[in-house]
Amino acid sequence: MKNSDKTKVKERLFAGLQYLFPQHTISRLAGLIGDHPSPVIRDTLIKWWIKKYNVAMDEALHEDIASYKSFNDFFTRSLKPEARPLPEDQRVIVSPADGTVSQLGNITSGRIVQAKGFDFSIEELCGADDTLTKTFSSGLFGTIYLSPGDYHRVHMPCTGELQKMIYIPGRLFSVNDVCNQRIPRLFARNERIVCLFDTDYGPMAIVMVGALIVGSIETVWQGEVTPVRRKQKVYDYVDEPKASVIIKRGDEMGRFKLGSTVIVLFARDNICPEETLNPSSKIQLGQPFAYPDH
Repeated sequence: MKNSDKTKVKERLFAGLQYLFPQHTISRLAGLIGDHPSPVIRDTLIKWWIKKYNVAMDEALHEDIASYKSFNDFFTRSLKPEARPLPEDQRVIVSPADGTVSQLGNITSGRIVQAKGFDFSIEELCGADDTLTKTFSSGLFGTIYLSPGDYHRVHMPCTGELQKMIYIPGRLFSVNDVCNQRIPRLFARNERIVCLFDTDYGPMAIVMVGALIVGSIETVWQGEVTPVRRKQKVYDYVDEPKASVIIKRGDEMGRFKLGSTVIVLFARDNICPEETLNPSSKIQLGQPFAYPDH
């Protein structure tokens, strides 16, 4: 058997086993280990992770690993302010995260491209919310995969006021390239939160997708978003003025404990993606992601 054939067999096996894994149990255990305060566990995991994934600690606000309370504290580390500068042009819509562009383009007939031969609907992704389905059915989308070695905080592509957040329970398939190309409707099946913002460019949604061994998903306004009872839950911020949440371009809006995927949706057809970006493009927080078409 050729090496390429062996690789394909291994990939099919890995993707197939995803259906059998006790995904939530594995992820909870990973979260407990990641939060453990033991210096031995912390230092062992952090040193291995830095070496394995070539983590650029010179960009971290705290370069000394002893300054972190746990592995998860290290994993969600903040960066030095100068590490991710924003474009001076305030009209530039910036990347919300470090990672790799999986897909970027138009939403056609309410469907988003996942990978070659796979797509899924806005309705599925947004938990069958009628308003979101109609709003984004012919807009623009961009999907960014955050690998284990990437910075794992998610920031605002442009300034926006939070309107709604929806927690949607689901599976926890791995979201790496192998599974992305072999598991249908992957991002519409995994646990996720959908955050709707009102911006100068119209409605924008940021979808934070969970994955295998992701300890939790957090937002700056809600903290950890993982209900004990895994039922879809809607948080409405429009009718509660005291709960108004406005986040500026480039400011943090959430974070992952272990890696996953971010999907950004724009409703209008007057938003153009950065022309140099394509599937497999590496991108960093703050780099140009899209522009208003006017």
